[in-house]
Amino acid sequence: MRITRRFTQAGTDVFSTIKWTKRSSRINNADGSVVFEMNDAEVPEAWSQLATDIMVSKYFRKAGVPAYKADGTIDTDAPTGPERSAKQVIGRLASCWRNWGERHGYFDSSADADAFQDEISWMMVTQATAPNSPQWFNTGLHDAYGITGPAQGHWIADPTTGECRLAPDAYSHPQPHACFIQSVGDDLVGDNGIMDLWVREARLFKYGSGTGSNFSNIRGEGEPLSGGGRSSGLMSFLRIGDRAAGAIKSGGTTRRAAKMVVVDVDHPDIEAYIDWKVVEEQKVAALVTGSKLCNEHLNAVIQACHTMPSQGDGDDSERFSPRHNRALRKAMKAARRDQISENYIQRAIQLAKQGAR
Repeated sequence: MRITRRFTQAGTDVFSTIKWTKRSSRINNADGSVVFEMNDAEVPEAWSQLATDIMVSKYFRKAGVPAYKADGTIDTDAPTGPERSAKQVIGRLASCWRNWGERHGYFDSSADADAFQDEISWMMVTQATAPNSPQWFNTGLHDAYGITGPAQGHWIADPTTGECRLAPDAYSHPQPHACFIQSVGDDLVGDNGIMDLWVREARLFKYGSGTGSNFSNIRGEGEPLSGGGRSSGLMSFLRIGDRAAGAIKSGGTTRRAAKMVVVDVDHPDIEAYIDWKVVEEQKVAALVTGSKLCNEHLNAVIQACHTMPSQGDGDDSERFSPRHNRALRKAMKAARRDQISENYIQRAIQLAKQGAR
């Protein structure tokens, strides 16, 4: 391949042409507890806080990254830790892709390889393009940092012979693909059976990929089994798969695994499956509605705590008491009418006492 430069110049470091800044990133649970936090993460100044949070919380490698000296060499005396800059993440991806291209003869010359690395780095750092999540999670960790990890059951194809074999470790041949369609047979523990599918899905989820399957081959509830007895049905197994997907965090942080389920319309359990999907959608709608109501009412409670004038003697306890603060009493009554949890209401008052507005 010949690579024509459009955004970069030969001999100029791409990262030096971008303004960088240090930011904090924090991801909280609904109850305020911290899921993830990093201070002084380096990102392009033009990036939004949302883009910063996604990059830092999801795609920064959290362990095993070597420390570097001022001259750019690895400090073997310092402990390993997380990635702390988008330069590291984008740099490991671009350099790894370039190395793969050179190794397998994709580029016409080394100048084309340089141009490819510079151009793709510029496009990622300016958000003109972005790879899929498994690339951010996995690519370049071995090339850049020497990270390996135990083999996880991935198969790789020899580029010369086409022969397939198991990968020797988790990252020298990483899992960079986003979406998989997997078959599943009507068997509980055999190869390509139901429980085998959960293992294969877990392997894909762990490294950031999504997967989908058509489950129409699974017997319906009450159908006879070869060893006697009756099948527990499609839905019981789908619930296991859904819980597994919800429990596995891609990259080990905040990203829930993505899972697609398909069932043919003539399956015996199709009505139960459709009803299940409807109920799940109702849950989402209830969460959205409840979140909006909580936000509205709890903010009103906090604001009501600050509407009552100060007593001037340094004792402001009455403003946090519904017995003395009429506005607070009204806000609490409205919140209770819409079934906002009493714990949430009291927590909002406590936040107001701490200065929240």
